[in-house]
Amino acid sequence: MRWWHRLREQRALQRRRIPEALWRSTLERYPFLQRREAADADRLQRLASLFLDRKEFFGAHGLVLSDEMTVAIAAQACLPILRLPLGIDAYDGFVGIVVHHDEVQVRREFTDDDGVVHEYDDVLSGEAMEGGPVMLSWHDVQKAGDAGLHGYNVVVHEFAHVLDMADRCADGMPPLGSAAEREHWQMVLNASFSRFCRRVDSGRPTLLDPYGADSPEEFFAVSSEAFFVAPADLRAEMPAWYGLLAAYYRQDPAADAGTSN
Repeated sequence: MRWWHRLREQRALQRRRIPEALWRSTLERYPFLQRREAADADRLQRLASLFLDRKEFFGAHGLVLSDEMTVAIAAQACLPILRLPLGIDAYDGFVGIVVHHDEVQVRREFTDDDGVVHEYDDVLSGEAMEGGPVMLSWHDVQKAGDAGLHGYNVVVHEFAHVLDMADRCADGMPPLGSAAEREHWQMVLNASFSRFCRRVDSGRPTLLDPYGADSPEEFFAVSSEAFFVAPADLRAEMPAWYGLLAAYYRQDPAADAGTSN
């Protein structure tokens, strides 16, 4: 089966290989993608090509998607899986990616403890649902190139959710190999999340979007954003949590950024 898998990937790369000029311009627009050694840079380009071959992009409300747009999304989506053992297979649980021009307003409802149903409007820059599709605001995707130093990246955020939900449970803990790893993750997650919530509640400034205090799964997603686009700041603010993310993603972007300067 290995030879068949390799053959399938070779054919996919031939179909959807990203032209070098387009790849270089993508890296220039999103500088955090450049913090890679040569082998990782090549692997990221390869994964992005495979991503484009396996996923189906849809422009909402007449939005016409260009190669520049789909490559930008693919490159950022593949950053979290760059060194994961499953590689592109980590995203096999969904196919569709819906891209809107800007944020989307949706009607939500929830039932409180007394059984009363409440409705409210929610504004989304992105959303990942189990089994797909993944929704993204192109306006917010573009902002990652400008706002990367502030720890914002909607693509990484939503694809962190995809990884988190791979075990069919959105809880801030992606699938891990052993009970000991899960226990350690839960311990560090609980401590880091609690400290972050206290900081948000006290009104102190934070690197992470305060939205991360909403739940452990949102904390994991906003932390993953900062891990890839503002790694040195995240390591300084949350060293234990940064170390756990580095072990999971098998990357150390803060060290890579320091080497590249």
